[in-house]
Amino acid sequence: MSTTFTSGLADRLSGKNKGDGGKRKLSYPVIMLIVAGALILLSALRAITDANDLTGSGQFGSALAAAVPIGLAGLGGLWSERAGVVNIGLEGMMMLGAFSAGWMGWQHGPWVAAVAGVVGGALGGLLHAIATVTFNVDHIISGVAMNILALGITQYFAKLWFGAEGSDAQQHGGNDKQSPVMENMGNFSIPGLADWLRDVEKHHWFLVSDLAGIVRGFVSEVSWLTIVAALLFVGTFFVLWRSAFGLRLRSCGESPVAAESLGVNVYTYKYAAVVVSGALAGLGGAFLAIGTHMYSDGQTGGRGYIGLATMISGNWRPGGVAMSAGLFGFMDSLQLRSGGPTVHALLLLIAVLLVGFAAWRFKGGKVKAAGVAAVVAVALFVWFALTDTVPLEFVDATPYVVTLLVLSLFSQRLRMPKADGKPYRKGQGK
Repeated sequence: MSTTFTSGLADRLSGKNKGDGGKRKLSYPVIMLIVAGALILLSALRAITDANDLTGSGQFGSALAAAVPIGLAGLGGLWSERAGVVNIGLEGMMMLGAFSAGWMGWQHGPWVAAVAGVVGGALGGLLHAIATVTFNVDHIISGVAMNILALGITQYFAKLWFGAEGSDAQQHGGNDKQSPVMENMGNFSIPGLADWLRDVEKHHWFLVSDLAGIVRGFVSEVSWLTIVAALLFVGTFFVLWRSAFGLRLRSCGESPVAAESLGVNVYTYKYAAVVVSGALAGLGGAFLAIGTHMYSDGQTGGRGYIGLATMISGNWRPGGVAMSAGLFGFMDSLQLRSGGPTVHALLLLIAVLLVGFAAWRFKGGKVKAAGVAAVVAVALFVWFALTDTVPLEFVDATPYVVTLLVLSLFSQRLRMPKADGKPYRKGQGK
């Protein structure tokens, strides 16, 4: 398509797309200052509470592994919703990806398992696209149906293929709830650097050792699929925001009528986006199966829903999704590795952040929001001061509590695509 066409499409949509609703964008220097401030806060918290695992390499390595499937699900949701199709079915597509990976992985190895996960998730995305784009089924209903259908399919075929009496899979350790074990994919480490960072980390120097522990978590024993996931985030940015294809796809989520009037085949782009969405979610499910060397029933554990939350809190942008997935991965890893004492230390950090948030909202004239944040901050300070740990039930719920907290605090600054979830029929603008 010509440059003139692309420019015309951009101009036609500029009123709907400018600055994501007129909100001020964060510049890279500001983002770096935020990251530096977060690191200083974590270092101070670690020093005050002696919760050394907060900035340990094990914590951040585990957080990275936990963030990848959540981030891939969120990235899948971004592709779909940027084209105007709400994808509540990410959880089901992850299930299909995990099952497909387990099915192929024990027979052909982890890389084939990853490809199978992509195909399984893409098939789920195709089904969702047929329902929503072709037959105009309500997106929420179709997504919920996808989750229920995927659960039934995976449980049925697990019994049929993995747990059948006398089958090859059963003889290799499979049963009704899990697949046989597959080979290990292996990890990636930067030789020399990881060892040097470990030596610095163990001294527990303020900020320096904390930074060493964080960096070591990202360069030591990293799954190859994690590197693939990082490349997919970068690729998504360039495809959707730096190419004519991405402009047309995003136009379908902003104003499909305007896009159609300029010659865009809206159905084609919606189909492509939802299938890619399913493929990314399927890869997230495959990551879980490959990481544990097998598929098991209930393996996704609601990560598709958390991925949907990362897409929303990340404001439908790859960088925002990556940061949100990192936060949720950190909390997920924290509750699995460290338990009550470390989560208890985070109460102090959250209270401090809420005080800052309250001051910011008060300065902006949002007195009610500032008051609520201040009250919650005081309650957390009191909780921290009067206890030494938190109940196990709260530790288990930490990732979900953080999900709700982030969405509630930043909902005012979010802007979804204008036509997201709205029904569209070809020629409706005539």
